[in-house]
Amino acid sequence: MTSRIPQPARSPLLVAAFLVALLTGLPVASVGFNLFLGGTSTTWSHLASTVLPEYIANSLALCAGVGFGVAVVGVTTAWLTAMHDFPGRRVFEWALVLPLAVPAYVMAYVYTDFLQFVGPVQTTLRELFGWEYGDYRFPDIRTLPGAILMFVFVLYPYVYLLARTAFLERAGGVLEAARTLGTGPWRAFFTVSLPLARPAIAAGVALALMETLADYGTVAYFAVNTFTTGIYRAWFSLGDRVASAQLAAILLGFVLLLVALERSTRGRARYHNTSSRHRPPPGRLHGLAGVAAMLACFTPLLLGFLLPAGLLLRMALGEGDAQFGERFLMLASNSLTLSGLTALLAVALAVLLAYSARLSKTFLAQALNRLVGLGYAVPGTVIAVGVLIPVTRLDNWIAGQWESAFGSNPGLILTGGIAALIYAYLARFLAVALQTVDASLSKITPSMDDAARSLGLGQGATLRRVHVPILRGSLFTAALLVFVDVMKELPATLVMRPFNFDTLATQAYTLASDERLTEASTAALAIVAVGLLPLIALSRQISRARKST
Repeated sequence: MTSRIPQPARSPLLVAAFLVALLTGLPVASVGFNLFLGGTSTTWSHLASTVLPEYIANSLALCAGVGFGVAVVGVTTAWLTAMHDFPGRRVFEWALVLPLAVPAYVMAYVYTDFLQFVGPVQTTLRELFGWEYGDYRFPDIRTLPGAILMFVFVLYPYVYLLARTAFLERAGGVLEAARTLGTGPWRAFFTVSLPLARPAIAAGVALALMETLADYGTVAYFAVNTFTTGIYRAWFSLGDRVASAQLAAILLGFVLLLVALERSTRGRARYHNTSSRHRPPPGRLHGLAGVAAMLACFTPLLLGFLLPAGLLLRMALGEGDAQFGERFLMLASNSLTLSGLTALLAVALAVLLAYSARLSKTFLAQALNRLVGLGYAVPGTVIAVGVLIPVTRLDNWIAGQWESAFGSNPGLILTGGIAALIYAYLARFLAVALQTVDASLSKITPSMDDAARSLGLGQGATLRRVHVPILRGSLFTAALLVFVDVMKELPATLVMRPFNFDTLATQAYTLASDERLTEASTAALAIVAVGLLPLIALSRQISRARKST
């Protein structure tokens, strides 16, 4: 007979989970509330009549170009590595995820230095052909098409990972049956494999587009005006928090539309894997077909990781940051402090939310976790604006109360330090930790909880002595993912960092904005190196999965 926990025993955890979800959703609610304050902002009417159409057009163009690009590159590489055998396939199947370690804004800095007039490409062309300035035209990378290429190089692994899994799990037996009926390879791909993988592909494209809309460093450096650059400009240049919140609300609407479109593409379709035990051997590609497959996989890996990483390493070892030393150690310390504290808090709160949902099993507990899960879809700029508005008011109220009570003004306690910044990170990246912890916790059979309670252990003791030891690996993975995301986060850090407080991300952006690209390489290379950590673990999992099949 299964034991049940009395409802009062669940209440404290559920109340705590409700408070965490409320605080996580507060920034988004704050942004949404300011959408209705249009009549009080004179800046908004100016923005709406001048730059707002450009923001919308550029954002739509970015989404269209990036969506098409990541779909083509991701699906092509996934199909080749999953269903075919060719030279280098075993390396490509895990190496193709490495571009995720390079933030898009770092990619933008690297390619600008590589392709600019005094860069190695144009210098080599002038030396080879004897050209002078004005004798030739070279495409400018710092344009809207250039920004689209940067995002495609970095973000295609989202589609690659999900599409490859779908091809391996769903296309095996069905594809083999189609071939026995005389269907050719190309027709089988378009009529069988691609429709079966459509939900996974749509999910990967949606993730890539969310990252595209959330980006600030790339579009700002390439002078492509989007909602993220407009939010930053309205807040700092125009000093109008209402206008920035209204722009943030429109950007949030774009993101929610993407989420709705992704879910609508799936509809009620369900795909079940009925052939995992018997997958047909990959088709061997010989001759020119094998070479073409190898080049198709090597090109995005080269452009998305090998070339940028090599150029960064060359610049960092050649000249690098002139302030490397004590200044760099301070930047690294700031980044590690923010990332470490956020990761620890995110894992602790994720355990609280996931364990509360496990014990309660009510609609409210599940809804709270879904609410927190939406945070990752919200761009960092939107989160920053949504945090600053209520937290600044709270800060001013605390300062006023303190001055009334003690006769001195303590200043801005929350926004003057890193507390508000960590809060913004948690509002965005708590979803990453929650998804990892919840997935692992759901694999622990409820009978273990019953056995622990039969031995007299309470909820806290069961979590501490039974679940946490089993979840140790997942907790470390969740902390690592949050750690890397915070290290790379630029928009929220730029908006909310305390005065004279820089990180590796803001240092790279500042130096690149000043056209000191070589000096920016040191901080950028450190960010890429840290970003490789979870990808190495992911690559090992892919290799183990291949060996097991």
